Amino acid sequence: MTIILPLWINHIEQRLFSRPFRTQSVIQMITGILVGLSGLVLMLTSIIFMIRIAQSTVMPWDPSKQLVIQGPYRHLRNPMILGVILLLVGEALVLMSYGIAILATAFFLLNTVYFIYFEEPSLEAQFGEAYRRYKTNVPRWLPRLKPWHSEEDAHEDRSR
Repeated sequence: MTIILPLWINHIEQRLFSRPFRTQSVIQMITGILVGLSGLVLMLTSIIFMIRIAQSTVMPWDPSKQLVIQGPYRHLRNPMILGVILLLVGEALVLMSYGIAILATAFFLLNTVYFIYFEEPSLEAQFGEAYRRYKTNVPRWLPRLKPWHSEEDAHEDRSR
């Protein structure tokens, strides 16, 4: 999704439109690299938290055994997917690719629909009130500036 498909799209665009492999603009190149690297870091950090805390393989068919609300999940509910989207946007900028930009947009839209109609109701059923509180306090896509702390975190901090 983040390497083979974008490179294939870029290859097709080069053949169809006879354009260079990447942008010639230094500013666009630097911006794309920074956006892409921030997405990669966010994605990898989210995967590490999901594997360590939720004991999950991060695959949708392997549900989490624990609600993850640490690390980047304190700022937004879908950091892993946002990381993929940022990586794709960075690739679109570096490779000057409308096709990859369309892929990033489609990926965002499909995941939004999936989260609203499938994943979020499933997490509510599995984790109940804890997930509803989390969902109320942590946005789906635009990160909170201050990390959210659950009531359980407050109880742990008081007991120390």
